[in-house]
Amino acid sequence: MLAVLAVLAGLVMMLHAWIPDVGGLGSLVETFLPWGGAVAVVLLVLAVLRRSATALVAVLLPVAVWLSLFGGLLTDKSGAAGELTVVSHNVGAENPDPVGTARALAASGADVLALEELAAGARETYERELARTYPHHAVRGTVGLWSRLPLSDVRAVDTAMDVGPLGDAEPESATMPDNRALRATVTTERGPLAVYVAHLGSVRVTPRTGFGTETRNRNAEALGEALAAERSGRVVLLGDFNGTADDRALHSITSRLSSAQEEAGDGFGFTWPAAFPVARIDQILVRGVEPSRARVLAGTGSDHLPVAADVSW
Repeated sequence: MLAVLAVLAGLVMMLHAWIPDVGGLGSLVETFLPWGGAVAVVLLVLAVLRRSATALVAVLLPVAVWLSLFGGLLTDKSGAAGELTVVSHNVGAENPDPVGTARALAASGADVLALEELAAGARETYERELARTYPHHAVRGTVGLWSRLPLSDVRAVDTAMDVGPLGDAEPESATMPDNRALRATVTTERGPLAVYVAHLGSVRVTPRTGFGTETRNRNAEALGEALAAERSGRVVLLGDFNGTADDRALHSITSRLSSAQEEAGDGFGFTWPAAFPVARIDQILVRGVEPSRARVLAGTGSDHLPVAADVSW
């Protein structure tokens, strides 16, 4: 039985892209794909305890597959500080301490700070607490960008939040409070940098619908189209994607940008939930710039952990 389970675990990891996404099953498996390593370790221990040579040989399959997928994340690839430090944080609509959260972020050393899930009642608090450190900022709906450097060309990004026959007919004044993505140009000494902030739709696991990802997937496709149309050669995307870089539903995004954590981080960089992180759903992705260091910051009052990266070009 152990040998069968080991082979099955290895095949799931190896062939995850072929798992049908019925009820979001494919996305769910890919969200927690890194934890296949823990499954392999448990199977290995059981095989040793039972002194089963067959099981030990079978366990080599999931171990080998996991190492091929995630072995590169076991080494620390972080280097020196870069020219620009960017930080992203889903501050949480139910955050009980927005003042403390804002002050912690201001002390993070970020040059550019992206916030997601800005509650209407807390927006003024963040603006007040961050004003001294960041003279430039822009908020569009529930996402915002704070910067030490000048911002221009700020606009909301349509992530297909409103669908149906009347979706496109809604005036901007009606849709802006629920807007979840923006794009801005940051003016640096080395030239302009296009910065996107995005918060993709939430996902839910229910007995009736399975892993509900419809809104998030629709948002991801729309954001991917915006990134495809982006003419700037230097792009940084910050946000809460409610999905990991391994999730097929985010391919329209991850195929166009690289993960700062994978290129310049140490480990998996899990960010959610903050109390015991099991998945990295908060991302910093780049194109045309080189990340030199990526990391997860200390927790705040949010249920997400902040993420940071240093970039240069």
